Amino acid sequence: MAFRKNQFYAALTNWYHKHGRVLPWRQTRDPYAILVSEIMLQQTLVAIVIPYYNEWLRRFPDFAVLARASESDVLHAWQGLGYYARVRNLRAVAITVQNRRGGNFPRSVAAIRGLPGVGRYTANAVATFAFNQPVPIVETNIARVLARLFNLRNPIDRTAGREALWRHAGILLPRYSARIYNSALVDLGALVCLPRQPKCGICPVKKFCRAKNPESLPIKKVRPPTIRLTENHAFIVRPNRILLQKARERWCGMWILPTLRKRSPDEPPVYASIFPFTNHRVALNVYTRRRRKI
Repeated sequence: MAFRKNQFYAALTNWYHKHGRVLPWRQTRDPYAILVSEIMLQQTLVAIVIPYYNEWLRRFPDFAVLARASESDVLHAWQGLGYYARVRNLRAVAITVQNRRGGNFPRSVAAIRGLPGVGRYTANAVATFAFNQPVPIVETNIARVLARLFNLRNPIDRTAGREALWRHAGILLPRYSARIYNSALVDLGALVCLPRQPKCGICPVKKFCRAKNPESLPIKKVRPPTIRLTENHAFIVRPNRILLQKARERWCGMWILPTLRKRSPDEPPVYASIFPFTNHRVALNVYTRRRRKI
């Protein structure tokens, strides 16, 4: 297994040095910048993240600046990325690092994982990309690669399946150059081992792959039906002013148009949009109103 593991590592990293993506967060070893990128990349495409990441670092270049920023400024800068709990946790990490750790970001995985909102993947990702620590990471791309490489049959979104992925990620992990290896594994999934129509013909590690039908993997449990919700809001304008309210529930902390409690069923909205979330979809409708009573 050791010899095969070395062969796998060599084939993968040789490919990565030729074809790996050039991404802005790979040009730094700053744990703050890497943490920002990892949190932004959660459920958001790389192409969307890049301009936000660059602008974020211009506006909030380190933990100290972010810790001093108001929540409203931070939420405004995050606008467009969605999943605002992520940025609240990021700001909480900055405050913790500044107030409890004297501005020093921890290096151990256990200490990183102890920061607000930081889970196993994020802690390991920062440890390996910032400090080159030999720890495994499992995200969407790597999960797909490992499920196919080892022909894993457990649903990867159940506990047994998730733990199997982490176990196999640890088995393959080299003792040295973990940063390069983990980056290569991510890019293999992003560029070659695609969810549909994987490019097996050009895969640098295809001789190690045990999947008989790669496109059927990874296996996932059947999702519950999508919950569909509707929200109605009022657009009330005064000279040089627009009425807003601070949300408490789904959009907690955000300034939104006031909730509209009553309307005619035949009244068309002036604006309508659909917001897809993980397990539900929100249909948002906006109606004009001439008075504050809504």
